[in-house]
Amino acid sequence: MMNRMNDGDMARTVRRAIDGYFKDLDGEKVSGVYEMVISCVEKPLLESVLSRVRGNQTHAAQMLGLNRNTLRKKMKAHGIKF
Repeated sequence: MMNRMNDGDMARTVRRAIDGYFKDLDGEKVSGVYEMVISCVEKPLLESVLSRVRGNQTHAAQMLGLNRNTLRKKMKAHGIKF
C-alpha cells in the first residue's frame, strides 16, 4: 500500500517546520518570513515537478498551474536548468 501525503499532511509538515523555526529563534525579532518560506519551498518544488516530467516545461507548468513563461522566469531566478 502506498503512503500518500494529502494537503492536510503537507500543511502540518510546513506548520511544524515554521513553528520549529520560531522556537529556534527563542524570541529574537524577525522579518521577511513570508519571502524566506516561499524561497525555501519554491525551488525544490519546481525541481521535483520538473524531474517528474523529465524536464518538460509545458507539462511542469500545467502541473503547477503556472504559465510556461512564468515557470521559465522562476527557473531562471532559482538557477534551475533542465
